[in-house]
Amino acid sequence: MVDLIMNDILGTPAILVGLFALFGLLLQRAAITNVVSGTLKTVMGFVILGAGAGVIVGSLDQFSAMFEHAFNIQGVIPNNEAIVALAQDAFGTETALIMLFGMIFNILLARFTPFKYIFLTGHHTMFMACMIAVILMTGGMEGFALVFIGSLILGSLMVLMPALVAPYTEKITGSRDFTVGHFGSVGYFVAGFVGEKVGKNSKSTEELKVPKSLGFLRDTSVAVSLTMFILFLIVALFAGPGFIEGELSGGSNFLVFAFIQGLTFAAGVYVILAGVRMLLAEIVPAFKGIADKVVPNAVPALDCPSVFPFANNAVVIGFLFSFIAGLISMFLLPLFGLRVIVPGLVPHFFTGAAAGVFGNATGGRRGAILGAMANGFLISFLPALLLPVLGVLGFEGTTFGDSDFGLVGILLGGIVELLSSPALFISAILVILAAIFGLGFMVDKKKNKAKSTNAA
Repeated sequence: MVDLIMNDILGTPAILVGLFALFGLLLQRAAITNVVSGTLKTVMGFVILGAGAGVIVGSLDQFSAMFEHAFNIQGVIPNNEAIVALAQDAFGTETALIMLFGMIFNILLARFTPFKYIFLTGHHTMFMACMIAVILMTGGMEGFALVFIGSLILGSLMVLMPALVAPYTEKITGSRDFTVGHFGSVGYFVAGFVGEKVGKNSKSTEELKVPKSLGFLRDTSVAVSLTMFILFLIVALFAGPGFIEGELSGGSNFLVFAFIQGLTFAAGVYVILAGVRMLLAEIVPAFKGIADKVVPNAVPALDCPSVFPFANNAVVIGFLFSFIAGLISMFLLPLFGLRVIVPGLVPHFFTGAAAGVFGNATGGRRGAILGAMANGFLISFLPALLLPVLGVLGFEGTTFGDSDFGLVGILLGGIVELLSSPALFISAILVILAAIFGLGFMVDKKKNKAKSTNAA
């Protein structure tokens, strides 16, 4: 039963978001037809988004295989799913309990603090719960203390990370209807910050001027298809027809295979954008019931592709330049005595694309390029720095890929090591959290004061 609830229901993003939509519509006392329609369309939007993500991941897996063979790269490839799967046998129960009570803490903190965000990215909630459980248990914590402190840390991250990127998300969307709830938030925040610093007078990526002879490139799907075909073609030429036709394409010509994979990737992006549009059209009005009845002024925090439709060109630019930064990092990491992190195409696409959108919102084209590169360096260096922490736990061969996991894991591992006594550790965590929320109230008070001054 615990497995059913935690993995199959709460661990499935589409069902989790659908439950919140159902709850919100019921609280609004919507007509039964609207409840059924709104809930199903919300779930369907997430299923469509997931289907598009699956298409992209499949295409990127082929690219990764070609890339590794072509350039004979050895190193660690960050993979959230892989490390969580390895940890589940030993830490599954603790992960489930921290995830469940972390979600409860999220709602309580949103209800009683200025951070009004409900984190709706279920799989990332599970990944973070797993990492927290592993690090705390290795530090000697167990039982009630483990679940309580782990849940409090997780619930706090579920409101603090969306709060961190909320001002930049508002610049992207032009509203406060939702923010991003995804544990790559440090990368998005840095991208937005870099954009502010470097992007003065830089035009938006969405204002790119295309000559009339190349007018077809104004169509995002066509532009993505051509870009990805060129990338696949270059790597295919280095990998060679023997490898591709013998191992990947099932005998199909390697150039035809590269062409089809480029179009497959573009089709995945198209499906994701369609799913996000359907999801946003349903979840925002449905969430009004929760905002009115349970958590006043609640804001849904959604997965990172939720910002993709607001800057289609920045999505492609962000992915490419985040990946370029990952390639550069491969040569820089050994200079610092760190393991080589092979750029994982999946994290670089999803977090890099989102970073490009954030950088574009604050700094136009320069912001999109440099902001995405900043994200690319972060998701290369942070996983490398996290490896020693996870190596102690027996997970030396893999690591988490997104920026928040790296930062939180390094800090949490350091605190556990410094404070071997569970009592000291609990005290330190509570003091840190109290300071964070105290700062939140100060910021909220300052905002309210500024609003009152402006109104006067």
